[in-house]
Amino acid sequence: MTKLRARIAVLAAIALALAALACWSLRVYTPAIAGRPNAPGEAIASLESVELGGDRQWILIRGRDRRAPIVLFLHGGPGMPMMYLAHAFQRSLENDFLTVQWDRRGAGKSYSADIDASKMRMSREIADTIALIEILQRRFGARQIILVGHSYGSQLGTLVAQRRPDLIRAYVGVGQVACKRADELAIQDAWIAQEARRRGDTEAVARATSGKPYDRESDLFRYGGEVVKFTSFVPLVLLGLRAPEYSLLDAYRVKQGVDFTHAHIRNDVFSGALMDAATKLDVPVYFFEGRRDYTAPFSCVQTYFNRLQAPSKKLVWFSSSAHFPFLEQPDEFAKALRRVAAETSGR
Repeated sequence: MTKLRARIAVLAAIALALAALACWSLRVYTPAIAGRPNAPGEAIASLESVELGGDRQWILIRGRDRRAPIVLFLHGGPGMPMMYLAHAFQRSLENDFLTVQWDRRGAGKSYSADIDASKMRMSREIADTIALIEILQRRFGARQIILVGHSYGSQLGTLVAQRRPDLIRAYVGVGQVACKRADELAIQDAWIAQEARRRGDTEAVARATSGKPYDRESDLFRYGGEVVKFTSFVPLVLLGLRAPEYSLLDAYRVKQGVDFTHAHIRNDVFSGALMDAATKLDVPVYFFEGRRDYTAPFSCVQTYFNRLQAPSKKLVWFSSSAHFPFLEQPDEFAKALRRVAAETSGR
């Protein structure tokens, strides 16, 4: 009888542990925000879905004052959400901005196995972005927004600003895409080979100089060309697992979404280099660029900046960052974004 009771106790403990794990793995919330003293608007912390282009897509809206300047982030990848990293860098931004993270169709929380692959095209993403901006304007008062595009999302941000400058207070490109893909790869190969020789990594030198396809991203991480302080993608995954807005199932879907998006996304808007497709923007432009960014090579961004015509433009360098300055130097990133808001307050 004693053994039976012991077994029942063990089983009960296991059941409770599994139940607790299940509850934890399925938890999805965004922490509440206290309102800012003397602020004219109320705070908001909302994780919700909106319908864009006929599909449900998830957005995260956070800020101490819902009347503050709206900042919409466009994540990169394609298919790699920024929402799952927001808790690690944007809390200070929420004091001065109404921040909006968005998992686009096929990415993160917006991934679904039944997505129509024919909708995975750049023109549809541009239309979705414009639709979301208009939704935000109707909800929070018609005003222009600050649009921040990271990596692949910088292509979307640039093209949205080109098409609808009336919606945009300022465009901020982070890890801005600029060159042709072939030019990017050539720059990456040359840098990887240089770093590998410096470190005596003969295998990496051989990969980078072979002219054959290879896993460049692993070498970019290894040598600090993606994130200076990370040597692999693993720390980004671990950061994502701490996001309260993501359940374990959501986190699992991040990889599914990346694979799905890479398999189906089509650029049906332009060919060649973005710097040739968008030579003029009728909004203030800011490029936030890591000095060690070889994922979207900083030399391409410098060339694009010199060519680009805009009412005003600034190239802001982040000396200790590569492709993720908002994550690598969050305080400096927040200060720079506040300067953008101050300098464009009259728009």
